[in-house]
Amino acid sequence: MHNNLSTKRPIHVTAHTLSSALGIGNEATLKSLREKEGGLRQHELRGGGTTWLGLVPDIGEEPTRGTLSQYDCRASRVLGHALVQDDFHIQVARARAQYGADRIGCFIGTIGAGLGHLEECYRNHDITNGDLGRDVRIDHTAQLFSVTEQCQRVLDISGPAATISTACSSSAKVFCTAYRYLAAGLCDAVVVGGIDCANEGFIYGFRSLGLLSSLPCRPWDRDRDGLSIGEAAGFALLERQPRGANSVALLGYGETSDSYHPTAPHPEGDGAVEAMRHALGIAGLRPEEIDYINLHGSSTPSNDQSEDHAILRVFGDTVPCSSTKSWTGHAQGAAGITEAILSILSLQNDVIPATLNTVALDPALRTRIVTQNVVHRLKHVLSNSFGFGGNNCTLIFGAAQ
Repeated sequence: MHNNLSTKRPIHVTAHTLSSALGIGNEATLKSLREKEGGLRQHELRGGGTTWLGLVPDIGEEPTRGTLSQYDCRASRVLGHALVQDDFHIQVARARAQYGADRIGCFIGTIGAGLGHLEECYRNHDITNGDLGRDVRIDHTAQLFSVTEQCQRVLDISGPAATISTACSSSAKVFCTAYRYLAAGLCDAVVVGGIDCANEGFIYGFRSLGLLSSLPCRPWDRDRDGLSIGEAAGFALLERQPRGANSVALLGYGETSDSYHPTAPHPEGDGAVEAMRHALGIAGLRPEEIDYINLHGSSTPSNDQSEDHAILRVFGDTVPCSSTKSWTGHAQGAAGITEAILSILSLQNDVIPATLNTVALDPALRTRIVTQNVVHRLKHVLSNSFGFGGNNCTLIFGAAQ
């Protein structure tokens, strides 16, 4: 299959940045990885009980000001800070000067955008008469396109733009959309990213489904009982040509929708299998050429089992795998970009991150799970992101040629 599909050129990642529970920016993220310092912390729940969250560290919480003040909320502050760290905005400005603002696309993945701000309005006002207060600003906070619009305005770009919201695969699928726009010549560069902040809708929604753990999530563990919520903002700049040393390329992608169940994955991972095979096909790679798999690895009993079956069907049990959600928590619509950038950092630094918190591997699962950081020469890394409704996405990154 892969030989017939490998006709597309790689798309190069020329800049990237990440804010997550591991830290603000790439260097802080790498430091946490090298020191094996996960970002999950215990959190008290309203109404009793505890869970563990992966929150973005304090960024000063300065309000979003000036002409962008209508976007102000925690999500907009985390997003705005991320856009200017690691010189990301400078690299976009360089691309803007080269191609023109209208030739740079912007595709952002999110589930909630500024949903937390809307929750604050509900908590702080008497809603019996429908009054959410003057500060509600739904169009610029909870409306999903608001985060993409803010990105465009901060970076001064005006090419094709969209918010992609396909549950937990949202900010992985932005790479696929960008790949197609660049390959079709509709853009010369594309900013892709994802943003979601922890909110009560996520926390209590997953608890109501019985999927929220009271402990730090432990993927592939025999006693795993659910996920840990995280938050993140990450961005990447994609272009047709590499720039600088140690460059990384998006070699292939796969998207499927198996529509098996509104929340549960296909038990044998049928949709995940096809997504991984399609990504290998576009990349022109054989399964044995993948050096590391960054798992979706949500730590729920059914999701880990389904992904395990899918990986065994495509790769067997020899490829090293880990779930970085054990470091960051599940960042919802920002999970895809978080794990994509962690995959890129793994490639650039020849390190396979451990799966944290996992004590006793589930004997019913046979994927090769790494529980300690491993220094290993990496050439090709595969990253999986699977969402509710069977929204599956696989990305393959490799060293630029």
